[in-house]
Amino acid sequence: MLKVLFAASEAAPFIKTGGLGDVIGSLPKALKKENVDVRVVMPKYNEIPDEIREKIKWQESIYVPVGWRNQFCGLEYMVYEGIPFYFLDNKYHFNRPGYYGYPDDGERFAFFNRAVLEMLPFFDFQPDVIHSHDWQAGMIPALHKIMYQQKPYYRNIKTVFTIHNLKYQGIFPPETLRELFNLGNEHLTREGLEFHNNVSYLKGGINYADIVTTVSPTYAEEIQTPYFGEQMEGLLKSQGHKIRGILNGLDYDEYNPEKDPHLKYPFSVTKLDKKALNKAWLQNELGLPDKDVPLIAMITRLVPQKGLDLVQHVIDEIMALDVQLVIIGTGDHQYEQMLQQAAQRHPGKCNVQLKFDNKLARQLYAASDIFLMPSQFEPCGLGQLISMRYGSVPVVRETGGLKDTVIHYRNPSGDGCGFTFENYNAHEMLYALKEAVTLYQQDPEEWQHLVKTAMGKDYSWDHSALMYKSLYESLTMKK
Repeated sequence: MLKVLFAASEAAPFIKTGGLGDVIGSLPKALKKENVDVRVVMPKYNEIPDEIREKIKWQESIYVPVGWRNQFCGLEYMVYEGIPFYFLDNKYHFNRPGYYGYPDDGERFAFFNRAVLEMLPFFDFQPDVIHSHDWQAGMIPALHKIMYQQKPYYRNIKTVFTIHNLKYQGIFPPETLRELFNLGNEHLTREGLEFHNNVSYLKGGINYADIVTTVSPTYAEEIQTPYFGEQMEGLLKSQGHKIRGILNGLDYDEYNPEKDPHLKYPFSVTKLDKKALNKAWLQNELGLPDKDVPLIAMITRLVPQKGLDLVQHVIDEIMALDVQLVIIGTGDHQYEQMLQQAAQRHPGKCNVQLKFDNKLARQLYAASDIFLMPSQFEPCGLGQLISMRYGSVPVVRETGGLKDTVIHYRNPSGDGCGFTFENYNAHEMLYALKEAVTLYQQDPEEWQHLVKTAMGKDYSWDHSALMYKSLYESLTMKK
């Protein structure tokens, strides 16, 4: 049986700040169904919920070399929904509020990367593949290749590295190499770990892993171009022979409108009348008139990547349509202020919730007719997958995973499931949104057909899990 160890800085439900946590929480379960023995290792953060922390059991204590020091590491363990999780405990590094953004992140995740490799002989599990995710685990392939592969235990282990978002690169001063990893300047090169005279942990994954994956086929192509490449396009193009784009999936057990405990009226594709009840209920909850107008939803971080500049440019034109708009999210102050002011200008039509509330988000997915996601770039995207699952027709920009999952309604194939626009342009977005609103208003029967088509799309993990399994097999020749 294939043995795969996932190494990541977060995993739902223990810790989740974004799509990475969702993937690490759901992909292993899909791989297990395909007869892969997959386990996960992550830091033991202080903010793991108490009800989960109580079930984590100590296994062993070791010391991990970080530069000239040996630092304590507790090896802890639990099984969650059939998946074994290992937790690396060091109170100095992880017993603090939050997860990222500290001045010593370079040292914290140097410890994590080294500890993952050091812990392996202490567990009855020798992986065929270590699958590392994002910059926080990017040095594992580099350390394995440079320091560990010559040791008998590690010789046959292969490495896979996944880029979930190229924008975050783990960049630290050049002395990081010697002070935290005991590595010389011969590794501070373009082919090694150097990035603009600094060290990039992300480059550790890109240059040293046996295979590099991204979270959608289109994103794999985009990051090899200047617009999306975050100054790494040349490197990625040179490594293009080992880059694969595999689309993220959605956990269909977790996101199921028929069984979602957060919904007032659970529904399915054969019981769409219940979706209308969710809409009327949420309108009442949010103080919006109970009218049969298109309810547009945005559930997003309020940051430039998510297309808030486009929304800002035409929000009054959107509100001039016979629609209602509900936005849930937090982020940059300028966008929060802009949306609050829009809500004040358009009472009864625009409702803004400056928070992230998972329960309310699920209720909005279920209640809304249209889901707006005009991202500047989007490695994969989860919102559009959830919206289709919950019968909210997506309006998206053709980038990354949005392009791979949302087919324009007027596509000749007849399997269109949303509305798309190509360029990062506010009026192109507005035109696509108007297309959706017009169809809703003028052809209810065709709109219902479109909703059912969207809900019928299968973006579960099943297909992608098979692709990952095949990739692991190609590296190890195990079937």
